[in-house]
Amino acid sequence: MSRKWRPSLWLVLGGALAGTLGLSLIGLVVLRYLGPEIGFRPAAALLAIGIGLATLALGFLLVRLLLRPVSELSRRAEAVRMGQSKGADPLEHYGTQELHRLGQSVLDMAQALQRREASIRTFADHVTHELKTPVSAIRAAAELLEDSPELNSEDRQLVIQIQGAAQQMQDQLSALHRITTAREPAYHGSCQLNDILADVQAEHPDLDLTVEGGDLALPLSGQGLQIVLTHLLDNATQHGATSVKLEITQEGTTPAMRISDNGPGISPGNQAHVFEPFFTSRRDTGGTGMGLPIVRNLLQAHGAEIALVPTDKGASFMVSFLDGHRTAEQ
Repeated sequence: MSRKWRPSLWLVLGGALAGTLGLSLIGLVVLRYLGPEIGFRPAAALLAIGIGLATLALGFLLVRLLLRPVSELSRRAEAVRMGQSKGADPLEHYGTQELHRLGQSVLDMAQALQRREASIRTFADHVTHELKTPVSAIRAAAELLEDSPELNSEDRQLVIQIQGAAQQMQDQLSALHRITTAREPAYHGSCQLNDILADVQAEHPDLDLTVEGGDLALPLSGQGLQIVLTHLLDNATQHGATSVKLEITQEGTTPAMRISDNGPGISPGNQAHVFEPFFTSRRDTGGTGMGLPIVRNLLQAHGAEIALVPTDKGASFMVSFLDGHRTAEQ
């Protein structure tokens, strides 16, 4: 970033106010003394031209020093929110000293966020890559042991447990990769629940789905919404639910979606942990505890939140699209 003099915001605003006041006073003086000499109409015309040119010059300075850097900074922040790497690049023009400090702080924060996201993805990729070989070796060894005719019933039961543990490790690695991928914003757009309802129902034929407000627009692409619903409905099915109600409402430009099932619900002791990675009450039946964290990460990456809603029966989740209007316009 080049070192150059930048005016302070107080100087720019003070100069603009002083210039406006000065133009008014100068106009009165010019009209008072020039009018009798060349006539008031020509004097007024010259004065209007002079004030217009001075106003254009003042407007150009304000646009260059204030509007342009603020607009560019806003675009960069939006680019960071959309997951674009160029969002953290330095601005070409920062305007005033205050905007320079603000812009530099925002860009530093954007770079820190991008580095953090990159480190999370790198760590997840590294872990899944490094553990893939030993997990495959364990599974291969268990298969060889299973084929041995010398194993007694207790040994075979132990081999089955080893195979189950290896499969569980593989599932956890796959879920870890999916949860880091869900943090990357890639499902911007808008859709209606009715657009994907047939596909969702086909994936969950044993669930009785009830939909209200399916024609309301949601600020998430159809693919992203289907991923969210797939995890939530899978979770409901695995916990014994037979019917799910999908209710979409809208207040102003902010839509919300509530997903409620008729399952056994979530125990009070587990309610505070349902969004924690790897937390599951179905470890013995193959649960990875990554479904709800994946849903939360995907929604947060697209300006939405999900929360567990207290209910007398079953489980209920509320998805709130906090930035629905702006996201839907993109």
